[in-house]
Amino acid sequence: MGNTLLRSLERSVFQSLLPHPPAIAERCFAQGRDNLLLQLQQKVVAPLNARLHNSGVAEAIKRGIVCGSSKSEMTGPEIHSAGGLAQSRSAFTLIELLVVIAIIAILASLLLSTLGKAKQKAQGIACMNNHRQLTFAWLMYAHDNSDRFLFASPRLDGTRRETSWMGGYLDFSPANRSNWDVAEDIQKSPLWPYCGKAAGIFKCPADQSTVVPSSGPFFGRPTARVRSMSMSIWFGGFGGDLNAPGLAGLTSPPWRLYLRLGDLVDPGPTLTALFWDQREDSINLGNFFTMMTGWPDSPNLTQWHQDLPAYYHGRAGGLSFADGHSELRRWKDARTMPPIVKGGNPFPDAVPQPANRDIIWLQERATRRIRQ
Repeated sequence: MGNTLLRSLERSVFQSLLPHPPAIAERCFAQGRDNLLLQLQQKVVAPLNARLHNSGVAEAIKRGIVCGSSKSEMTGPEIHSAGGLAQSRSAFTLIELLVVIAIIAILASLLLSTLGKAKQKAQGIACMNNHRQLTFAWLMYAHDNSDRFLFASPRLDGTRRETSWMGGYLDFSPANRSNWDVAEDIQKSPLWPYCGKAAGIFKCPADQSTVVPSSGPFFGRPTARVRSMSMSIWFGGFGGDLNAPGLAGLTSPPWRLYLRLGDLVDPGPTLTALFWDQREDSINLGNFFTMMTGWPDSPNLTQWHQDLPAYYHGRAGGLSFADGHSELRRWKDARTMPPIVKGGNPFPDAVPQPANRDIIWLQERATRRIRQ
């Protein structure tokens, strides 16, 4: 019977409190302990006394004997048959404790949700700031070098690395120092002296990918990977060229390759994506591909090729543009955001996704056909 009473009381308390979470604390403490116990006496104990009058339980309650404890051992107010309340000198009853626990649990759930959203927003702001700093460094380099852009990647034979924004290759190999050693690639980037030698801006703070190095100062310990940002392949391609046999949507010409500031005529600097955050199981070289296949009038041919964007900020990813501004883009198509595969790359080749709105959005901000 005690368990039945407790469950009934819990349902009553939660049903009365949960519909209005923001007013819980104010209502509970405003009513006070005596009002709560008076309601308990009137709505629960009195009917229970009437039902159990002939069983001897009511008489036990009158005497203050509950669950085998004497009146002197009770921790709450004494309940009299006349319905009155006699306060004892003890603190909380079991019922009051349950109410307090319920209040704390509800408030904690609200607080955790708020804190989670605040953390996500803070990471998004930090990510955009990293993008802006990296883009300003890129612009300063161009201004200091006759308006010429750094290439998105060196040539495949390794040459022209000194005029490429980033060398190296990211994966999850413990022996690959590019994964965890900033001295391997980042400090060798021509942008290094232009970004205040701040290694942190090469990575989104929401990227939590790690690797366990097989050598060096972090040997045997999970260590954060050093980069999550990549540059559009349409900025310089591979060492100044872009000719991918069999990939018509990744070849220049007919598509324009941006080699200097004067080339940014269409769609223009404010609408040309430069850097993006790349998902941890997709990032590899320092570039990312935006395949132009299907643009602008054959959306059934749209596809990814090896590279997919990150969505670390509530289905959104960070990008920066050639004019220096950055933004968080909320992706629209669920196919853009397949589950992360920890420790591997599930996108080795083409990933056809007809009429993917996110691919079309990126194509509009990638390049244009060279006018004859």
